[in-house]
Amino acid sequence: QVQLVESGGGLVQAGGSLRLSCAASRSIRSINIMGWYRQAPGKQRELVANIAGGGSTNYADSVKGRFTISRDNAKNTVYLQMNNLKPDDTAVYYCNAAAVIWGQGTQVTVSS
Repeated sequence: QVQLVESGGGLVQAGGSLRLSCAASRSIRSINIMGWYRQAPGKQRELVANIAGGGSTNYADSVKGRFTISRDNAKNTVYLQMNNLKPDDTAVYYCNAAAVIWGQGTQVTVSS
């Protein structure tokens, strides 16, 4: 079973940018949907963005135009470029593979 390790989280001021990475322990070519989710304190985990093997993407309305998901199958890695960050984006961000495999999460904190 593939294992996922997220990195790239941290503390940033509102309006800043971060790029999250999700490194898989084996090839992700056979995994159709890779996604990023987030969970803020006291809230349910929610989909941020996902990307299919063919490259089609889907975004939560709250991040459209600010976040970009991409995947590099040769590097077994999925990315989430986050621009114009807002305090409401503060959460633990989780990588997901095929809707069933989760990483350990990386904290993103956006200060106002």
